Amino acid sequence: MRQGILHSPTLESVMMVERTIHKHSQECGKYQLWKKLPRKMMYQTFLVILDYLEKSGKILIDKDGCIIWTYNPRRIRELISKGLVVKNRKVYKHYKT
Repeated sequence: MRQGILHSPTLESVMMVERTIHKHSQECGKYQLWKKLPRKMMYQTFLVILDYLEKSGKILIDKDGCIIWTYNPRRIRELISKGLVVKNRKVYKHYKT
C-alpha cells in the first residue's frame, strides 16, 4: 500500500471500481475511469484500489495507461501471446505464453 493512507477502502468501494473497470475495460485510463464511477470517491482511494487490483492480477495497465480487466486467465494469456506490453510483467509470470 502507499504511504500516508489513513484508512483502507471498503469492500463496497472495491466492488464498485471492479464493476466499472469490467464495464469499461480497454476504454480509458485512470482519470477517465475515475470520472465514470457511479459514486464519488477520493482519487487517492481510487488509486489504492487500482494498486490492489493490479497486484492481485485482476487488472493490468498497458504501456499507454489503458486499464484492462484481466480476471479471465485464458484471455490474458491470449493478449500476452499477441504481443501486449504490460507495465509490470513480473506480476503476470504465472501466465505462460
